[in-house]
Amino acid sequence: MRILIDAMSGDNAPLEIIKGVALAKKEYPEHTYMLVGNENVVSDTAIKNGINLSGIEIIDSVSVITMEDNPLCVIRSKKDSSMSVGLKALATGDADAFVSAGNTGALITGATIIVKRIPGINRAAIASVLPLGNPVLLMDSGANLTVTSDNICQFAFMGAKYMEKIYNIDRPRVGLLNNGTEYNKGNPLQIESYQLLLDSGLEFVGNVEGKAVPFNVCDVLVTDGFTGNIFLKTVEGMGKFMLSMLKEVLTTNIVTKVSTLTMGEKIRELKHRFDAGEHGGAPLLGISRPVIKAHGSSDANAIKNAIRQTIHFVETGINDEIKAFAMDYDIKKILADAEKLYTEI
Repeated sequence: MRILIDAMSGDNAPLEIIKGVALAKKEYPEHTYMLVGNENVVSDTAIKNGINLSGIEIIDSVSVITMEDNPLCVIRSKKDSSMSVGLKALATGDADAFVSAGNTGALITGATIIVKRIPGINRAAIASVLPLGNPVLLMDSGANLTVTSDNICQFAFMGAKYMEKIYNIDRPRVGLLNNGTEYNKGNPLQIESYQLLLDSGLEFVGNVEGKAVPFNVCDVLVTDGFTGNIFLKTVEGMGKFMLSMLKEVLTTNIVTKVSTLTMGEKIRELKHRFDAGEHGGAPLLGISRPVIKAHGSSDANAIKNAIRQTIHFVETGINDEIKAFAMDYDIKKILADAEKLYTEI
């Protein structure tokens, strides 16, 4: 498998990206790794930090898309950026997947325009695994600020396929994020989405309130990207807050410090559970070739985990499953629309 990694994007680029790729190569040596970035900067950084890049190809690029750049930079003014060059190489078949910790809007825009969506899929979505006790896939977690009920339904199908393949869950439970559990709760988008999901054939469990999500009520949680991104960051922030409060409690005095020694393994397990970096990156489901968005603040371990997730994503053939669904879904929608028109006539 040939994996492209954007070496220049992200808060800790290029050092942590390079370190992460080196870790991945050591752990998964059977794959080919290609760092996309300024060749001199990448090489100098590796040498200064004693990182062995033997066997890792460097694809030269000139500019960098920053977190503040307009998403259209990837198409217009920065066609020579590491993100643009990587996406073009993926689109032409020079690699099997692309990983970037860069500007989310630019990555989504570039992936949609350069790599293209799967035919029949109206919107690509960011699929983020929430750092909770049981894995919950959030669709969409930031790609689309406004959506239709049909988009929500497609998110649900793609998310269900993902959880089925990645986590081996038979008939994943799908929940619709809402401000109440009653069927008529929410604005017109939620009400329309509820009905579509009810008739979808998926294992739809109904509306799910935010407070219920950590308690294993669903495997896939669908919503628009604006609400989803706020919910995701709230969960991540609350996890960090609770861990900091736990640390404060456990280091209050000599008694609590001694008690902590007996709970070391459980504390590490809890920290691991709430660490978003342990889940790797978030795939852009609906794009024709695998594109993985790593967290902007990713360190080397998070990048390694994003690559691990990328390998699993490609090997499980999720995109082929989504392509088959999209074709079937499109045909069903055409037939449903034709029947509706016939009835009206």
